[in-house]
Amino acid sequence: ALEADAGDETRVGCDYKTLADDVVPGDRLLLDDGRLVLHVNRVADHLIHTSVVVGGKLSNNKGINKEGGGLSAPALTDKDRADLKTAIDIGVDYLAVSFPRSAADMHEARELLGEAGKEIGLVAKLERAEAVADAATLDGIIEASEAVMVARGDLGVEIGDAELIGMQKRIIKRARTLNRAVITATQMMESMITSPLPTRAEVFDVANAVLDGTDAVMLSAETAAGDFPVETIEAIDRVCLGAEREKIAQESGHRIHEGFSRIDETIALSAMYAANHLTGVAAIACMTSTGYTPLIASRIRSGLPIVGLAHSPVAQRRMALYRGVVSLPFDTSGMAAPELNDRALALLVKQGIAKPGEDVILTRGDHMNAHGGTNTLKILEVGTP
Repeated sequence: ALEADAGDETRVGCDYKTLADDVVPGDRLLLDDGRLVLHVNRVADHLIHTSVVVGGKLSNNKGINKEGGGLSAPALTDKDRADLKTAIDIGVDYLAVSFPRSAADMHEARELLGEAGKEIGLVAKLERAEAVADAATLDGIIEASEAVMVARGDLGVEIGDAELIGMQKRIIKRARTLNRAVITATQMMESMITSPLPTRAEVFDVANAVLDGTDAVMLSAETAAGDFPVETIEAIDRVCLGAEREKIAQESGHRIHEGFSRIDETIALSAMYAANHLTGVAAIACMTSTGYTPLIASRIRSGLPIVGLAHSPVAQRRMALYRGVVSLPFDTSGMAAPELNDRALALLVKQGIAKPGEDVILTRGDHMNAHGGTNTLKILEVGTP
């Protein structure tokens, strides 16, 4: 048998040792996000004999998928388990879990992180056909995570290009409905690996993800190995801001016909509806200990900035992922209750977010730094210094 990193133009090694148990004659294997396609002719012990349907250059460390899904590889490998400790040691804000099949994989990752990693947000990379096979499985994975990623490379390979289009939109919609952040990734600006300008198709792809409601778009090879990383960032930023200025990106019917069960959710959503209908509002400011209130508020589309005012650096960094949320440090430990509102407004003015004469919608709780304590909404006019 070949070593995992060995191979030539006629055969190649693989570190997925049970691959031969997962395929039968007639299956198709897709390598490197589907760039190479192999038809399985026969399986003999640990050897898989294939015919090349689509050939090309194959380098090391490339992914392998089976068309339609069905590979039994676990979401968390032994190396992944070791890497979890590294993630805790270096203090990452978010940790992405590749190839989860169900909520159980995300629960396992959370359990392995333990108390030491309780502040780390888990991102489920939706890459397997099994993960999106039905609504219950998809919702389970979303709810077991702090964020999900539409990982269009492997997912598109497994479910097919035609299915991927609608699936991306469904994932984004479900994530927002279930109050989770969502990232859209893979080949967003692929041509800019070698070109200083994006194609019009890429511009529309990024803009459509924004219009669908994604919290973030993610670059890969464009900035990791491309020739124009700065130009790529500038281009994708320009496209995102342009899409967000469109009226359709600022309209929302999120949960408008639903009842609420939590006070903090009620306050957050009420603030957004008020901001979208009251003339003269410059921003929505949320005093928060965990970032939860800004997250809920950001599920409603708006052209106005949502400002997360938090004393916790963890909460500040976590909020940076949420759509439309500006995270600012705001330590209330030395403030008297009557001065909180004025200090918050002064910070917004200092940051150029609000000006004298404009209104700011402020949400807060009676007890600062208490999780789930948001119970107050105020509409405040910014005074003249």
